Formats: sequence, C-alpha cells, structure tokens
Amino acid sequence: MKKYLPIFAAVLAIGAASASAQTLKIGTVDMKKVFENYYKTKDAESHINEARTAAKKELDDRMDVYNKGAAEAKKINDEIEKPELSKEAKEKKAKDRDEKVAELSTMQREINDFRTTREKQLQEQSVRMRGGIVDEINKVIADRVKAENYNLVFDKSGPSLNGVPVLLYSKEEYEFTADVITALNKNKGKEEAAAPEKAATPDAKPPVKPKRP
Repeated sequence: MKKYLPIFAAVLAIGAASASAQTLKIGTVDMKKVFENYYKTKDAESHINEARTAAKKELDDRMDVYNKGAAEAKKINDEIEKPELSKEAKEKKAKDRDEKVAELSTMQREINDFRTTREKQLQEQSVRMRGGIVDEINKVIADRVKAENYNLVFDKSGPSLNGVPVLLYSKEEYEFTADVITALNKNKGKEEAAAPEKAATPDAKPPVKPKRP
C-alpha cells in the first residue's frame, strides 16, 4: 500500500491544480483593435493632423520670406559686380547686402528653432492624447474585470521581445474586445450634441437696443 502513496498524492495534486484552474476566469482583449476603433482616437488623430498642417503652413510662410530675402541679397550682390557702378554706390550696396545677410542668418536660426520646437510640441501633444485614451480604455477594462470577477486578462495584440504574439492561442469566448469598444463609444453622439448646448450660455444675450429719446 505504501508504494502507491506517492502516486495517490500526485493524482490528488493534479486534481487540486485542475480544480483551481477551473475557478480562474480568464479574458482577452485586442488593445490595438480597441484603440483604433475608439472614436476619441480618430478625433485625436484629426486634431494632431490639423496642428501639423498649421505648423507646416507657418513653416512654409517663413521659408517663403527667407527665400525672398535670399533672392534680394543675391540681386544686390549681382549689382555690386557691375563695372559701371561707382565706388560709393558699391559701398552702399555692400552695406545693404551685409545687413540683408545678417537678417537672413537670424531668420535661418528662427526657422530652425521653430521647426524643432513645433515638432517637440506636436510629439508631446500626441503622447498626452494617447496616454489619456489608454487610461480611458484601461478604466473600462478594469470596470469589466471588477464586475465579471476576472482573474487574468491578456492583451492578445501585444508582441513579445522576439516579435511574436505573447498570447499564442485563446478561445473566442474568452475575448470581450467588442464589449470594450461598445462601452467606449456609447457617449459619442451625446458628447457631440452637448457641445452646442454648452456654447449657448445665458451670458450670450443679444445686445440691448438703446431707447430713443
């Protein structure tokens, strides 16, 4: 009988582990799909693209001014080379050219600073927006986890360091990606409708016409 005790103990351990595993509630979420289908993600991308377009226009306007100034400096320099020009006239134009070159040098630094600063601002804005969206997604998932008593939830879209999916397989009934997307997008129309109502505040009263004497 004693020789069967280790086998019996092993069977009990396996049975206990199996029972424990059955009590675990596991879920999976495709975070990439959730992020892409959340309406605020699209709104954020639209705002960033608008900001990038505005920054590009401002940069193009600055470059246009710089190029015009560079053309003027070249024109002055070409005039200095004319043999029929008097010495006094050449000296005056040389002074004008040097002033223009110094102005262009300052303008070039300002353009470079503007490009660097604006790119940094756009990057920070993008990171803030993305972080806020991820926080909202995580809150919805956390509420679902609490309500449904999940023990483990995996992101099925996340790759490992080797570039392969972390979650190689999971049953379809474990996934609740669609529910998360639905919960996130439930206020889409309500928030858009509330914006005009908020704008029409009591302060926005029509001007009172002055009474005639």
